[in-house]
Amino acid sequence: MAARGRRGAGLVRAVLGVWQLGPEASRGWVCRLLSIWGYHPRCVSCIAGAAFAGPRLSSASRYYGPGSALDRFLGLAQPDSFLTPCVPAVSMHRDEQDLLLVHCPDMPENPRVLRVVLLGAPNAGKSTLSNQLLGRKVFPVSKKVHTTRCQALGVITEKEAQVILLDTPGLISPIKQKRHHLELSLLEDPWKSMESADLVVVLVDVSDKWTRNQLSPQVLQCLTQYSQVPSVLVMNKVDCLKQKSVLLNLTAALTEGVVNGKKLKMKQVFRSHTPSTHRPSPEAKGSDTQPVGGSQRTGWPHFQEIFMLSALSQEDVRTLKQYLLAQAQPGPWEFHSGVLTTQMPEEICANIIREKLLQYLPQEVPYNVQQRTEVWEEGPSGQLVIVQKLLVSKESHVGILIGQKGQLIAQIAQEAGRDLMDIFLCDVQLHLSVKLLK
Repeated sequence: MAARGRRGAGLVRAVLGVWQLGPEASRGWVCRLLSIWGYHPRCVSCIAGAAFAGPRLSSASRYYGPGSALDRFLGLAQPDSFLTPCVPAVSMHRDEQDLLLVHCPDMPENPRVLRVVLLGAPNAGKSTLSNQLLGRKVFPVSKKVHTTRCQALGVITEKEAQVILLDTPGLISPIKQKRHHLELSLLEDPWKSMESADLVVVLVDVSDKWTRNQLSPQVLQCLTQYSQVPSVLVMNKVDCLKQKSVLLNLTAALTEGVVNGKKLKMKQVFRSHTPSTHRPSPEAKGSDTQPVGGSQRTGWPHFQEIFMLSALSQEDVRTLKQYLLAQAQPGPWEFHSGVLTTQMPEEICANIIREKLLQYLPQEVPYNVQQRTEVWEEGPSGQLVIVQKLLVSKESHVGILIGQKGQLIAQIAQEAGRDLMDIFLCDVQLHLSVKLLK
């Protein structure tokens, strides 16, 4: 009871502190807190008002483009498609996020729910798709493999439907996990997620000519073991294809010519490309490739639907999102409508910084950087102040990470800060330093 009392007092102080910024700027936060307590006032934007406007936030808004959370934060005009529903922000306070996660869901009279697992090979675009579906970037994204190190959960709530997204690490084989000394979570989490799944979304990167012609053995093994779970195929990065006609061959290969129990009717007009279509990738030739079902399969004939899209396109992803919401079945919600992710704010911050390290550092360097958060506090003007040390084991890595005249570490801090502002909907002051481990 004492802990609850302190939390309640903290929330009251938060409301009073926000209200000092003015009624317009504070209305969104008050609406959010009231909704946690069971009240449901209607609000169009999360936060509005000129009190927060400044050169730094304005430049960040331009960086993300129209419709970003920062545009709503600054009170800028929004297109109609962004007015409803309002995507919730993530609290920068751990205790408030904890309180929201354990709070009783504010379900409507006829709630519906769907648990969706995203499966695919490393770097297929699962986290990019998850962020686009959620409407806010809460999962790290980079071109390097194994950006997602463990299972992460996001929540989409619209009207009476709630879709729970389980963004899993790329499926790998036990041999690769041992060879590269990867965390056990990279191997186990996708399989654990399947146990509670209502629907599986399988992602394939169609821009990768080496892997696009067949589902990975690990994906096929997972689908076979949990064949009772409905599945859909998402062919991602179609915008990168110069010849769209290749999608016909890929569809036939990845589905074995069968979708939703019906045989595909396609004329084999691209017969000349058939030999190269089933060429095994360099990775598939390795010893970790295993037959599924006694023979070497390339596809899965039990997909209910196929989506061809670019995860970077809001318009493309909107179709998939509406499909997922429509598939939700009658049942109680698992989370309050104010929950966007189950991740803690410090975890989100560490992942976003790590994303930038993967993006800008060469080869194995980013994988050997340890992160230590020294300061996490709210500043006098309501801004989030974060001080983090980046620990490296080699002296040569110190210079690489800092960059010429400190430009690289400054750029990483600036870009990570922008992302965090869009997640937490507050100004963020991120300070990074590099230290050599002794």
